Amino acid sequence: MHRRDLLGLLLLGGPLSKTIGAFQQPAGRGGQPAGPPTVEVEKLSDTLVLLRGGGGTTAVLLRGDGVTVVDTKNPKFGTPIMAAIKELSGRPITTIINTHCHGDHVSGKVEFPAIEVIAQENTAANMKNWKPVAGFPVPDPPQPSIFAQNGNRNLPTRTFGDRLTLGKGPDQIELYYFGRGHTNGDAWILFPSQRVVHAGDIFAWNNQIPILDSNNGASGVSYPDTLMKAHAALSKSADRIITGHSTVMTFNDLRAFADLNRSFLDAARAAKKKGQTADDFVKTWTPPAGINAPTGARLPTNVQAIYNEIG
Repeated sequence: MHRRDLLGLLLLGGPLSKTIGAFQQPAGRGGQPAGPPTVEVEKLSDTLVLLRGGGGTTAVLLRGDGVTVVDTKNPKFGTPIMAAIKELSGRPITTIINTHCHGDHVSGKVEFPAIEVIAQENTAANMKNWKPVAGFPVPDPPQPSIFAQNGNRNLPTRTFGDRLTLGKGPDQIELYYFGRGHTNGDAWILFPSQRVVHAGDIFAWNNQIPILDSNNGASGVSYPDTLMKAHAALSKSADRIITGHSTVMTFNDLRAFADLNRSFLDAARAAKKKGQTADDFVKTWTPPAGINAPTGARLPTNVQAIYNEIG
């Protein structure tokens, strides 16, 4: 999806920050200021770096023999990603991993040379059969996907089901799939030697309800269980979680987000059992303390998706 670009994002807790400029982009799109698209560099370690701005959080692992990139942001941000990596390392970019199928995490990769792209098998199918994000405006007339516009460049070349291990030693990366949530293909990317995991948008933030993209297989019913499966499987191997659009968080934060999703699901189930319609529930639900009210169509979209699931 094309969420509002976060250009000029302040560094969120990292010890290293630099702005990498790229080519000119038209002004005004999504509130974005005029000027070149840029990314902010946040260093988690000497070999694991985050690139922020322009869409979802990009992680870059500087391996001994090359570079792995996790998520590639919105259109026009592939070039600044590559520019940032060139300044960080002279090693070649060999692999892109996608956490899920949404445009603000995958679009920039069409600007890369042909490369190995890895995704969970449902995500690969979603990218080939592109659908709009549930609850977001659909262009009129409908537009072809970023891949169709670019000759299907850098669609996934390798997929996995539940787990895949890449490399070994300090360069090892472990990919996991624990079930449906934000979509039906949300991958968790573990960097064991760093004790860090990238969650993508299944854990995009912790101060609001998630986006349930039912067009791409999301499940509000499975969501809290999926989060807790990840917690159980990964909390002994990692301490920090790279979120899709927020700060680096902890497994306590992940548990709290799972609790939020479970309480929302329980409230929707109770409302439907009482005979309330989805619209009734939308009008009466209030966010818990510390949770922001959802904007746009997110609340009615999520509620309707859950009502459809529970039957």
